[in-house]
Amino acid sequence: MSVNSRIPGFKDSTPEQRRSVLAERTGLAVDDLAVLNPDAGLAVEQADHMIENVVGVMGIPVGVATNFVVNGRDRLVPMATEEPSVVAAASNAARMARVHGGFHTSSTPPVMQAQVQLLDCTDPHSARLRILEARQEIIDLANAQDPMLTRFGGGAQDISVRIVPTRTGVHVVTHLHVDVRDAMGANAVNTMAEAVAPRLADLAGGRPLMRILTNKADLRLTRARAVFDSDLLGGPEVVENIVHASALAESDPYRAATHNKGIMNGITAAVLATGNDTRAVEAGCHSHAVTDGVYRSLSRFEMTADGHLTGVLEVPMPVGLVGGATKVHSVAQAAVKVLGVTSAIELAEVVVAVGLAQNLAACRALASEGIQRGHMSLHARTIAASAGATTAELDGVVARLIADRAIRVDHAERVLAELRSGK
Repeated sequence: MSVNSRIPGFKDSTPEQRRSVLAERTGLAVDDLAVLNPDAGLAVEQADHMIENVVGVMGIPVGVATNFVVNGRDRLVPMATEEPSVVAAASNAARMARVHGGFHTSSTPPVMQAQVQLLDCTDPHSARLRILEARQEIIDLANAQDPMLTRFGGGAQDISVRIVPTRTGVHVVTHLHVDVRDAMGANAVNTMAEAVAPRLADLAGGRPLMRILTNKADLRLTRARAVFDSDLLGGPEVVENIVHASALAESDPYRAATHNKGIMNGITAAVLATGNDTRAVEAGCHSHAVTDGVYRSLSRFEMTADGHLTGVLEVPMPVGLVGGATKVHSVAQAAVKVLGVTSAIELAEVVVAVGLAQNLAACRALASEGIQRGHMSLHARTIAASAGATTAELDGVVARLIADRAIRVDHAERVLAELRSGK
């Protein structure tokens, strides 16, 4: 069904009301979203089957970003994060892109790589060529490990071989290039690497050591671009300031680290909500930020010919819809249903659109009123709750914290004490 991700007043509703609206907009039954309530979500018994030594579960707030249009289709995006302002900022940035068609994305095929490290090769350059001459044999041997994957159009497609000088000598490293279809792919490529390692060692005249995927997933890239409206951003000066801020992040690793953290605020929240591996995604993105030995920004912002702001983002995005927590975590399953994605590539493209939106929102705040104003007004609710404010007291305490420009727990406790004493 067609989904309208523009939901005015959504933030002013209760969680129960938001779930009802969400069910109505996505065509899901309200019962499908019941797992978003902690009482019906991940139970300790389920968690005990997911990891070792389970003693309980930890709740993370799950919000829904609105206003997203990705490749002409509206998306409501579940995001799991403990940080205030993230969901609101992404939604607001998506609104600014919405008037210009939203986000446009593209992806390479879902190719992951496994590495087989070979040691003690007496003639590494010749060993490299012997392995390449046996390319088809190696591919066939790898694909024999996962006939189901090849049946669905995936599987090992190519190999490459690198000669890597190290402090312990020269290593010959073979890469298996594997199309993993709708999986994240770690298990599939690791199994293949284990299977081909002995044959590679025979060919190279060495011994195999490491046989595992690389999270530098630079063959599995997803790109997003959008135009953000100048008037909605705050005018030409804000657009110009964002371009200047982007230029610094492109050249200065100190700025780039925080700039990219803003991108990951959105990406990680969407990846976590869908039960995917946040660490793998983060490792891939940050490794992709290094070019010519320098850590740089992952995104770039420019001014269009008619004065609007255009942003682009390209990152590795190894996410999947089959296997892992996505298939066993009930909340992750509900999040995927809300998103309405049907392939790993489709999921990746929504996630990267969220990363670009989040990045734009942070840059806009820095280029206009400053990051603290918007962020701290939302953070004030967390501080008020930490001080012990009830639901009925929350708005009053938050208003005082913001008015006093003292968003601290000790001040919130004093305000709360005054409120309760009737002063």
